[in-house]
Amino acid sequence: MSRLGTIGARLYRGEVGYDFIGKRKIWYGVSILITITAIVGLVVSGLNMGIEFKGGAVFTTPKTSATVSEAEDLATEASGHQAIVQKLGNGGLRIQITEVDTAKSDQIKEQLSKDLDVPAEKIAADLVGPSWGEQIANKAWTGLGIFMVLVVIYLAIAFEWRMAVAALVALIHDITITVGIYALVGFEVTPGTVIGLLTILGYSLYDTVVVFDSLKESTVGITKQTRWTYSEIANRSINGTLVRSINTTVVALLPVAGLLFIGGGVLGAGMLNDISLSLFVGLAAGAYSSIFIATPLVADLKERDPQMKALKKRILAKRAAAAAKGESAEDDPSEDSVQDAAPAAAVVGQRQQPPRGHGRTPGKR
Repeated sequence: MSRLGTIGARLYRGEVGYDFIGKRKIWYGVSILITITAIVGLVVSGLNMGIEFKGGAVFTTPKTSATVSEAEDLATEASGHQAIVQKLGNGGLRIQITEVDTAKSDQIKEQLSKDLDVPAEKIAADLVGPSWGEQIANKAWTGLGIFMVLVVIYLAIAFEWRMAVAALVALIHDITITVGIYALVGFEVTPGTVIGLLTILGYSLYDTVVVFDSLKESTVGITKQTRWTYSEIANRSINGTLVRSINTTVVALLPVAGLLFIGGGVLGAGMLNDISLSLFVGLAAGAYSSIFIATPLVADLKERDPQMKALKKRILAKRAAAAAKGESAEDDPSEDSVQDAAPAAAVVGQRQQPPRGHGRTPGKR
């Protein structure tokens, strides 16, 4: 068995682990700091909206000897607006200029013909109205709103309302960070970006639901035992699915990283950046939020329940009494352990014996 597989098996059995729930305030603070940075970047820098949202003109030239930087300077001078130029496979150029109307487009076309030394009739000019981009944006927001509502309803029915709230917070967290990164790095926002944003929601929710499913199974009949608190069982569920979450995230990130860093960065295929950046940041943020935000938030909300408060009080009292006698509260043979499927939260360096009858949770190995 590989080293990672061995670690995963030990995490699953509760032999080793990390106290995610106990250190949740640290991760809450990290998330708040990242989110504030993203919001500040969004407010200060704003989003670099593409031509599809602002409106403008796209000029496609035949093969020319002009470089991308030269064409950008010439197009910017001819239009009075910042131009985005991309080299095409046939040696031609694709020149985007925002906020250009029909009359201005004809003037720019003539000027580009002279500057680039190509016939004007061979330069294709396509105008994009801002109303089209506005329709895309409105439909995207509508789709996002419907998705959020359906997610909350599904999770509230399949699990409980606390998990629905936690998943919603995690999704908003992921979207905010991704949009903030776009504002900070200045990447252009295009319809591809919108598609990427909607795509990452599914990935983020997938990891979260896997942990929630494990937690739901492990907490059946939790109030009938006095061995483990809800937070301890929640921590065990995170550790049990940790390696699986890491594996699926890394596998998903590798091809996206190829698009972003090799396709967009090395090869200069700038259009790939539109969707690959949102996917890359969103996938990483989704994996983070499912582990460090969603489940700890569920534990926080659940521990406020009167039944969970009473359970925790009984457990702590039992442990204190056992400690006073120099005994272990886990060694009580009379304990009615209906929670054998959820051993104590694993803490780094602490060894535990796996309980009998420990059933596998769907989605785990």
